[in-house]
Amino acid sequence: MEENKVPEIQPKSETISSKIIAPIIAISLIFGAIGGAFGGPYLARLPAFQKYLPKSSSAENYNQNIILNEDSAVIDVVKKASPAVVSIVISKDLSKVPGFGMNQFNFDQFAPFFENPGVQPNSGQQNGNKPNIQQVGAGSGFFVSADGLILTNKHVVEDEQASFVVVTQDGKTYDAKVLARDPRNDLAIIKIEIKNAPFLTLADSGKIQIGQRVIAIGNSLGQYQNTVTTGVVSGIGRSITAGSMDGSEQLEGVIQTDAAINPGNSGGPLLNAAAQVIGINTAIDQQGALLGFAIPANDAAKSLSSYQKNGKIVRPFLGVRYIIITKALAKQQNLPKEQGALVVRGNTMTDFAVIPGSPADKAGLTENDIILSVDGKTIDETHTLAGLVKDKNVGDAVTMKVFHRGQEKEVKVILEESK
Repeated sequence: MEENKVPEIQPKSETISSKIIAPIIAISLIFGAIGGAFGGPYLARLPAFQKYLPKSSSAENYNQNIILNEDSAVIDVVKKASPAVVSIVISKDLSKVPGFGMNQFNFDQFAPFFENPGVQPNSGQQNGNKPNIQQVGAGSGFFVSADGLILTNKHVVEDEQASFVVVTQDGKTYDAKVLARDPRNDLAIIKIEIKNAPFLTLADSGKIQIGQRVIAIGNSLGQYQNTVTTGVVSGIGRSITAGSMDGSEQLEGVIQTDAAINPGNSGGPLLNAAAQVIGINTAIDQQGALLGFAIPANDAAKSLSSYQKNGKIVRPFLGVRYIIITKALAKQQNLPKEQGALVVRGNTMTDFAVIPGSPADKAGLTENDIILSVDGKTIDETHTLAGLVKDKNVGDAVTMKVFHRGQEKEVKVILEESK
């Protein structure tokens, strides 16, 4: 069961693919060209601006230098980071999948980040049920340690019946083992047997700014290894619903980029100008042009730390389904509050508003309660309930202000481990 429910940002008939999200952004190059064509020559004619130019510089040389410097910065990042980026090939024994066909295999739920290279239908009875191993998908990842730890998306490696092979930049292949899947985020840790692997460092994603230059590297279309795209951070702290093999999943606080999105990029790094990872490309909005999303590096760092400490990724669990209240929703439904998280039942009778036996249930939360704040932080469209809870630890006691049956009250909830 899902812990939470955030309104989807696209029709239910079409999930935001790949956990669908991916690379990065080319707008700064466009603006750079515009600035070179207009801003440079104009400013260069102003007396006040002349003193900032080298004496030998003309407006044309100034513009050319800007372009060269931008190109050099991107090239340097790519040279540093590319050796640490890997492709992940997903294969499966189709003889064990009766009636298998391209439309029946759910890797496409994350399309376009999963590349499904035209697998043919299989009745399960061909060749006397001999193994029929074929590639059924592809994704990306990157080394985070010299001994072969790799970060990727959970949806890339979530099929427990599939096998995974890592292809490094030099074309070598390695069998990969899945070490941990994050129960509450689209992150996973896998490992290959390798020594002295080049690896990337995780930046503090809390310091990123809208408009900053970013670079994405990934296995585009499952065919073009270490493809590079560039752009900017176009949004911070987004909340989205992304598709998965097991349904949909709410992703909180993700980074939005104006990336050129291609299948196969899931799990690849979103890099800053210092060749540090600020995000893990994870989803795209199929309805929007250049709308990509990446999980913040701080979330990935927390997952890595949890794995190193516990041998698995441990996440806190509250146990409610909810929708975020907006002014429009409050007016439409005649709600008593214009902000907060309204605890609601799902689409079926078993989709409980409050999961029986959960921390929320033990604290006395009920359907139609409105959770107003967590530890004094107000819940709204920017600061969602899931977003506030995910930064807590298992065993933490949190204080929630709740509107319950016409009255506001405070309740203490002891967070438990998500299963």
